[in-house]
Amino acid sequence: MATQHNYPTGRADFESIITEGFLYVDKTERMYQMIGKRKFVFLSRPRRFGKSLLVNTLHAYFEGKKELFKGLKIYDLEKDWLQYPVIKLDMSAVKDVEIDKISGAIATQLIEY
Repeated sequence: MATQHNYPTGRADFESIITEGFLYVDKTERMYQMIGKRKFVFLSRPRRFGKSLLVNTLHAYFEGKKELFKGLKIYDLEKDWLQYPVIKLDMSAVKDVEIDKISGAIATQLIEY
């Protein structure tokens, strides 16, 4: 009988992946190094390569949600677990917006945040 795995296919919400018991490949040590050593990071990867999940994981980290990271590398690496204000802009929300209206669509996201 084959073992059934709980793969998070199509999911990019770190918190739900962790809390609902999906498999998660722990790359938080690399994330921690990236945070500590880089001033700017440009994520350029093909579709379906985990960019949204990484950004979502960073969101949880910067909000100080330590309990979500229990059992992951970053849990022991991070000593302070400070909370920072997080502004998350979803650029997929403006993908079909006319170029001259994009700044207004982004401003709307900021107001709703």
